[in-house]
Amino acid sequence: MSYEHAAHTAHTADTAHEHGHGHGHGHGGGSSWAMAAQATLHCLTGCAIGEILGMLIGTALGWGNVPTMLLAIALAFVFGYSLTMRGVLRAGLDLRAALKVALAADTVSIIFMELADNGTILVFPGAMDATLGDALFWVSLALSFVVAFAVTTPVNKWLIGRGKGHAVVHQYHH
Repeated sequence: MSYEHAAHTAHTADTAHEHGHGHGHGHGGGSSWAMAAQATLHCLTGCAIGEILGMLIGTALGWGNVPTMLLAIALAFVFGYSLTMRGVLRAGLDLRAALKVALAADTVSIIFMELADNGTILVFPGAMDATLGDALFWVSLALSFVVAFAVTTPVNKWLIGRGKGHAVVHQYHH
């Protein structure tokens, strides 16, 4: 299935949800807060795995803050896209089509999530100097994920309501 066809089908499915003719998923509309929260939690899962892994690797290698943060951000994108691709590959898309769907579905969400969580870490007093063994590291990281969720959920709601973002993958969920 081509990306254009996948996007059109997703838009058609999303439009059906808006008009009450959906697949019985119980979302109550094309851009419900529950759907946006679910999309954000999915994104947050991939981002969190990438962020934590990047911080662990950067710290273990003795890297400074900037290279460690850049690795964490890169891995957040990789894991965020990978989780989406895993789902759409299971639904029968080939690798190229799955990548296109993941890029369309997750890019904006991941960008907002990364800006929010890394911004939180940057402004949290002492967080950039905390090590993995410090409670401050884990507390600031947890807070950054809460902030990222709070910032990104309305973005995802807006995107889904326009047939974008997570709406592109919605048709592949079983």
